[in-house]
Amino acid sequence: MALAEFTLLRPQTLEAAARLAAEPDACVIAGGTGLLPNLRRGIGAPRTLVSLDALAELREIERRDGKLRIGALASVAALSQSESLKKHYGAVREAASSVAAPAHRSAATLGGNLCLDTRCLYYNQSEEWRRANGYCLKLGGDTCHVAPQGRKCRAAYSGDLAPALLALGAEIEIAGADGARRVIPLEDLYRDDGADYLALAPGEIIAAALLPPSAAPGSRSGYAKSRLRGAIDFPLAGVAMTLALDGGRVTQLRVALTGTNSRPLLLQGCETFSGKTITPETADSLSKLVQKQAGPMRTTLVAADYRRQAASALARRLLARLAGESDGL
Repeated sequence: MALAEFTLLRPQTLEAAARLAAEPDACVIAGGTGLLPNLRRGIGAPRTLVSLDALAELREIERRDGKLRIGALASVAALSQSESLKKHYGAVREAASSVAAPAHRSAATLGGNLCLDTRCLYYNQSEEWRRANGYCLKLGGDTCHVAPQGRKCRAAYSGDLAPALLALGAEIEIAGADGARRVIPLEDLYRDDGADYLALAPGEIIAAALLPPSAAPGSRSGYAKSRLRGAIDFPLAGVAMTLALDGGRVTQLRVALTGTNSRPLLLQGCETFSGKTITPETADSLSKLVQKQAGPMRTTLVAADYRRQAASALARRLLARLAGESDGL
């Protein structure tokens, strides 16, 4: 479909961008790799697009107060090539390298990937398809076709960078229309509702992600995902993990999932692995924990149980890789 008419604004400061974004029928645009395909499908028709392109400050990746600050406009390509991330925050670099194709990565941004719209087989279709098949709860209708008996949208969150940042304990800096800024844990950005998945007030814009100081020796992180095609496709399931070992025993384990729930999911209960060695039994326990908390539903062409099993297998393989178990677990 041709894009609907809109006005494109290019504010010169983040504060001005936030004020403009707070206006009715306004939408923020960064790289546009997620937003523009939706607009061409008739999913949304904002009268105003507020471009962040002029805000050079949001492209910076720098150390500040001991933390690594990644501006929201840092391109996914820049993250995939960052030597600093490779050395200290491997999960972020691996996740960035797995996003779509090279052309997408050069345009896509950190902030855009964190705010990626949730996806569903009944939502990401043309206007004609959605009209003919009945609008869904997420847009225009009153029924979730995935779970017709419920009153909550089950569209899945499929961003790659959020789980990597969650596994590393990241925070995000948010700029508001009133000029104020706030910092919150990344996990507090998301709600478990596919139709209302971001906890941002009108006019609030993500300014940066903040990563904690480099982890102690013995800590490493990584990311792995399953998708139908090895390029372009969104993850059917993705797993990010941070693992710290001391004398072969776990001192820290953080695991986050994407593609399975309506929000990127930080796995609960990982503290129970503290003090354990990495054995097949440990891997079995982690696999069961993933299967219990992953909640995929029929939002893709692939069966929900396959995606649950894929998340479980990815977690097991990633644990083996980070633990240096070349023969697997």
